[in-house]
Amino acid sequence: MDLSFKFVNYGENLEPAEGTLVLDVGMRTVPGVIDHHHPEAEPWCAAALVVRRPSLVLDHVRPGGAEAPALTFVTHRLPDFDALASIFLSLKLIETGGVDGAMERLASYTNMVDSAALPDSLDLSATPYAVLRALFSGSKKTEDETNRARVEEGLKFMRFLYARAAEGCDIVENRRLFAGIDRYERAVRKVEGDYANYLDDLDRGRILRLRLPRPGGRAWLPVDGLTVSNPKSFLLKEWARRDREHPMDRQGFGFVMTKFGDDRFILGVNPDRGIHLKGLGALLNDKEKDKRTALGRPEGPPWYEGANAFFDYRIVDSPRDGTALAAEDVLDAVLVFADGRVVGAAGGRV
Repeated sequence: MDLSFKFVNYGENLEPAEGTLVLDVGMRTVPGVIDHHHPEAEPWCAAALVVRRPSLVLDHVRPGGAEAPALTFVTHRLPDFDALASIFLSLKLIETGGVDGAMERLASYTNMVDSAALPDSLDLSATPYAVLRALFSGSKKTEDETNRARVEEGLKFMRFLYARAAEGCDIVENRRLFAGIDRYERAVRKVEGDYANYLDDLDRGRILRLRLPRPGGRAWLPVDGLTVSNPKSFLLKEWARRDREHPMDRQGFGFVMTKFGDDRFILGVNPDRGIHLKGLGALLNDKEKDKRTALGRPEGPPWYEGANAFFDYRIVDSPRDGTALAAEDVLDAVLVFADGRVVGAAGGRV
């Protein structure tokens, strides 16, 4: 089969089209477009949907059992673990016409990764998720080159994981999985060294004390939060959730706000803490509208607030065209939403 790849912005609304398969983007779940970010989505990542509902792929790509002569995969820019796993699993499904146990194990692991549900007890340097992040970190290429390099590297990595899963190997936490493969062993060491980057980020960040809602809105939980701009650590969120030294409650940071570049923010909570951010997106959208009006900037797409069964309001992401808000504006919305305060800086020294 003749394969090509196309990359679009996060949150794009896309329709099914002949000769294309849209994965982890598109804002719908129908044959030919498999996404889990929309409000009606099932509680599974794109890779898990491919395996759980193979007809979404096969009925579109191989109607009547005939294989398409050419196929373009469409996914979001800077494809991540879920995007790459869903591409690989779709290719395997098209090749074999069915789902096997190794595909199910890879999809299950990807669902854990994409929902930020990797247990805090896991050794990050022994996890495929962290190793792939290490392989991607530090790229100096253009975005288009990076997108294509990620697909090439990512599909090799998924083939490797699939083969190990088919052999019965544990792919959740297994340092021996990468032994003897120089490229992967270097990535393992890079993950180990990334903790020092996290400590540097912590020195530049701010620690917050917040009260965040539990599902149902009947109770609020006090948690520690961390804000960092342009982190050096490619695993900032994971280290922050495992940090038992710097948060005041010694339970890890339950909330992390990260600024990337000049106009993108990602805010999220630890799923294990049983809290959410429902309502924060509305506050940010009000601020966004006021700021754009003041700047004479046209109204754009809204902040994404994880309004679906998969994320359940545990993540907030800035608009696709970039936010007009400054870091202090976003932080102010967080503190108002969570009745919070800044309690520390410089590595958590309060």
